[in-house]
Amino acid sequence: MENVSSSHRLFVLDGFSELGALRPVLFVPFSIMLVVSLSANSLLLYVVVSQRSLHSPMCVLIAGMACVDLSLPLFFVPHMLLSFLFDWKGITLIGCLLQMFFVHLLGTFQSTLLLWMALDRYFAICTPLYYHERMALPRFLKFVVPLVVRNVLLITLVVVLAGRLWFCSQNVIHHCFCEHMALVELACGSTAVNSLVGLLTIFLIPVLDFFLITASYIIIFSSVLCSGTSGMKALHTCVTHIVVMTVSLVIILVAFLSYRIRNGLPAALRVFFSIMYLFFPSCFNPIIYGIRTTEIRQHILKTLSGRWT
Repeated sequence: MENVSSSHRLFVLDGFSELGALRPVLFVPFSIMLVVSLSANSLLLYVVVSQRSLHSPMCVLIAGMACVDLSLPLFFVPHMLLSFLFDWKGITLIGCLLQMFFVHLLGTFQSTLLLWMALDRYFAICTPLYYHERMALPRFLKFVVPLVVRNVLLITLVVVLAGRLWFCSQNVIHHCFCEHMALVELACGSTAVNSLVGLLTIFLIPVLDFFLITASYIIIFSSVLCSGTSGMKALHTCVTHIVVMTVSLVIILVAFLSYRIRNGLPAALRVFFSIMYLFFPSCFNPIIYGIRTTEIRQHILKTLSGRWT
């Protein structure tokens, strides 16, 4: 008989339990990805901060993306790796909620930073004469502050509502970190409000961000087509952001759909997609920005060659 008089305060993160004895093998690929993420983002951040010539608005935004990509894995990957290697699966409710807050909050800024980059490209290509005026810090803060407040308030609401739930039955989270719905589905009683707020958060942050990004690039493409060959050269700077946005959107959609098609996918595959939509961009973004952004690539090569000589 279920004990409804008390609520669990300790949970077990049981992601990839279906793999059995093969579960520790996951330590190798995920630890390699962590090293790649930390080293690539640290190098990108160091180069942008140390080189005054890279202190342009776009490079500062790329550095901001590197900060997010550097920080995000630290809130869940080390615990996940210890779980693979030593079977350390326990986490308290407070620890779970804190992890949920930071992981989801930093995850929202992956799409929000892409939106700020799209605005930068819009001002640079569509209104080049007013670019520096509109990208000046006091003016650009009008675009930054509302989105930061939106992200913080919505994620805080999601976490607070999750923390108020009563967990009187199971305490096994079928995931490798405290993902919102993975915790909510363990609650006793109705979780309709949590599901609704979670869905609204998805639509008001990543979906809205990607809608605005798409609208920005449609306007940019229209402007370039009207301006002729002179605009085509400027359009090259947008390709990197479009590649990053496309990869991010595909991964988010796959992760989202994998939790809605429960009967058609193994649980381990759903957990994998959910991890990768947060973790893969942290490895992919610094590499693609380092390769495709000419100024950053040149300084990275100069920095690396200086270390080896």
